[in-house]
Amino acid sequence: MTHPLARDITWLTTRLDEVETDTARAAVDRIRTIATGMLERGDLDPALATLDPVDIHAALKLLTTRFHLRNKAEQIHIARVNREREREATPTRPRPESLAEAVGTLARDDVPLPTLLEMLATLDIRPTLTAHPTESRRRSVMQKQTRIGDLLTDRNTSDPTPTELARLESAVRQTLGLLLATDEVRSRRLDVIDEVRNGIHYLAGTIWDAIPALERDLADAIETHYGKRPPLPVFVRYRSWIGGDRDGNPNVTAELTRSAFAEMRNAAVAGHRAGLETLRQELSVSERRVPIAPALVAAIRDVEAERPLDPDLVRHLAHEPFRVKIRSMQQRLGDAGYSARGFIEDLTMLQDALTHAGLVESATRGPVADAIVRARAFGFHLAALDLRQHSRVHEAAVGEMLAAAGVTNDYATLDEPARLRALRRELATARPLLARHAECTPETRELLDALAVVAEAARLDRDAVGSYIVSFSREASDVLEVLVLLREAGLWTIENGRVECPIDVAPLFETVDDLERAPAVMRALFAEPVYAAQLAARGGFQEIMLGYSDSNKDGGYWAANWRLQGGQDRLAHACIEAGVAFRFFHGRGGTVARGGGRAHRAILASPRASRNGRIRFTEQGEVISFRYAMPALARRHLEQIANAMILATADTTPAGPAPPDLTTVMETLAERSRATYRGLIDDPAFWPWFVERSPVLHIGELPIASRPVSRGGGDITFDRLRAIPWVFAWTQMRYGTPGWYGIGAAFETVVLSDPSRLDDCRVAYQRGGYLRAFIDNAQQEMARARLSVARWYAGSAGAALHTRLAEEFERAERAVLAITGQTALLDNNPVIQRSIHERNPDTDTINALQVELLRRWREAPADERPALRSLILLSVNGLAAAMQSTG
Repeated sequence: MTHPLARDITWLTTRLDEVETDTARAAVDRIRTIATGMLERGDLDPALATLDPVDIHAALKLLTTRFHLRNKAEQIHIARVNREREREATPTRPRPESLAEAVGTLARDDVPLPTLLEMLATLDIRPTLTAHPTESRRRSVMQKQTRIGDLLTDRNTSDPTPTELARLESAVRQTLGLLLATDEVRSRRLDVIDEVRNGIHYLAGTIWDAIPALERDLADAIETHYGKRPPLPVFVRYRSWIGGDRDGNPNVTAELTRSAFAEMRNAAVAGHRAGLETLRQELSVSERRVPIAPALVAAIRDVEAERPLDPDLVRHLAHEPFRVKIRSMQQRLGDAGYSARGFIEDLTMLQDALTHAGLVESATRGPVADAIVRARAFGFHLAALDLRQHSRVHEAAVGEMLAAAGVTNDYATLDEPARLRALRRELATARPLLARHAECTPETRELLDALAVVAEAARLDRDAVGSYIVSFSREASDVLEVLVLLREAGLWTIENGRVECPIDVAPLFETVDDLERAPAVMRALFAEPVYAAQLAARGGFQEIMLGYSDSNKDGGYWAANWRLQGGQDRLAHACIEAGVAFRFFHGRGGTVARGGGRAHRAILASPRASRNGRIRFTEQGEVISFRYAMPALARRHLEQIANAMILATADTTPAGPAPPDLTTVMETLAERSRATYRGLIDDPAFWPWFVERSPVLHIGELPIASRPVSRGGGDITFDRLRAIPWVFAWTQMRYGTPGWYGIGAAFETVVLSDPSRLDDCRVAYQRGGYLRAFIDNAQQEMARARLSVARWYAGSAGAALHTRLAEEFERAERAVLAITGQTALLDNNPVIQRSIHERNPDTDTINALQVELLRRWREAPADERPALRSLILLSVNGLAAAMQSTG
């Protein structure tokens, strides 16, 4: 029998062949033949130079579209497999990584229901959408892919007649024709408000539907295993950085932040309005048929007294009190005086009234229950908006204000103890440093204006405001400076030692060295009396953000991951010792090099001290558009996170004790791998080669986000380049260096040369935990790499660097296979292994074209470069689709 995925891919590509021109197919065939020959010979083919730009464009467009179709078919297949597993599941054999599995595990471990409910009350999962530029597809392209996916789903699920099948095939051809006629690359860079609306598209779409489905899944699981269906807390709430993250992005202004708050509020209200309309249609309950709760009768009486409805409407609904109440709620929705809390109370009244009327199942499982979950999860704000800014911006602003107030003219030159003394003195007083309309630099004024917008939003809806993230936090003063700034905006007040503040301040530790120092920084903060008062104002709670991208770029894959693992453990103990509740905020990207990989496994591999039921993590770019492309995928993603959090918090999955010296071995591996990695990137020959031979400069021109590709402006240097284009470029070149480089030399000298250490690592890998996560993530990146293609990019000037990379890859591969016991990379994941193998021929073809286009760019006069850049960006999009990741 044909595999369903293969059948779907064939059906879609057959439709593509029916609309694509013979010229494009011939161009692809010719270029693939050239690329195959290059792989066999190991060098570039001069025939690439003879290719016509028109043929290159047609080939890139056709290959990119093939990958779009394959990616959509794989998404649908994932949903189909999960559905099949759900159909086959039983209470004793639940679907893996589901809420049913988590609850069943606790029930089998004799965890009482009250204990389970107590734990669920502490569960706090906060996915955070960001506008990081890692989604290279246009919205127009994604919409057409979604349409094609819907048509494929109809074909698979509706058992179409011959006529219906012909119409489905016609609709696919029509959509593919439009897709082929659509530019892959935007004509202009995204504005911040575009990014805000993109985030809202998912929050108000698949996420809006997934949250109540998740609650139902948990309630069903508890009812199955415990025989009761108790009320449950909302344990997933979303945050957003989009419109609030101004670190290195001058396009995020105070006015755009105001617009972000407004757009999200409007979207939330619109969603609730649609939900009320569903309730109005559904709840045609007559007082002549069932008893009506006195509370509902009294509420309707109050409505008539305070804000009467249209008399004709009241007469029309004379015996339908539920509809009268819902009409009143629709009338009030969006008013400043109607809070989310009041809305939840009204919905709860309807639910209680349904129960009073004897309609218990409708009350607990119907649309009213879903509306209550949405109201509690999304409020009237949809997702709380964070602000983020770099610590040096805060330092400059505070220094400027202290100088203007005559406190000190040299704040920036003070050492840390002197800064802390100055900040303590300032925070002990209630008076602001600046007069209301005082003159200050544009940067400081913009920062203060943004905080004024936050204060305005908090007055309207305190739940709309998230955390203030302090990028590149390195000292306690970096956090206290933010309190001074919050005070200027009226967001932080102190009276008789008591602080009022509606916002958490979260330090972000990003580099390897900063992660090492982080526990000492937090202990210093906790020891500050004024910060203790800030924590008291926030319920004794501290959020701490951990940077996965910059730590990897700074220290390499293994060192960054080990520092993050150990940093979480030490930070958790620092918080516990201080009696401070805490939540780690993981700044993860989509690729392994930026903290990607399986989130479920990462949670279960986290240090035990950190497993307190609370977690935040970023979701960005192509991660958002994959995980939330379909309701089934969104639900699956969230249930996997919730499953891991429940099991980790309950501590039901002990990994077993690690070998006694494993921590020492990991420390040595981290230092050795970091030295190997820094030896590469600090080589004077490396950076000029990377800039010249990789597509990194062109990635910066890809109009996929409002944020500049590097911090600080000016020429791109390694230190200025952001982590996303750094990883993006390596992925395009098929090296994947940030996801594995350094581990080969480290393991060869530290582990493979010592049989007892090798045995310890093998045992630890088999037991699971962080070592397995580190190794498996690395081998996935290595399997996606293709050094025989990557050498095409190196050129003669980079031959020595390529040899260095290839030799380290061979060492890393030997180490991974020795520890896992596999014969080839990804033998433990044949599905992904097979997908990579099937993708390689077309991916190699795009790489061959990109290498040739980069050569032409380097040699072209200025007037020919714009046309070449358009083709290069098309090749970047094609490889992003092929590799299913960017940065």
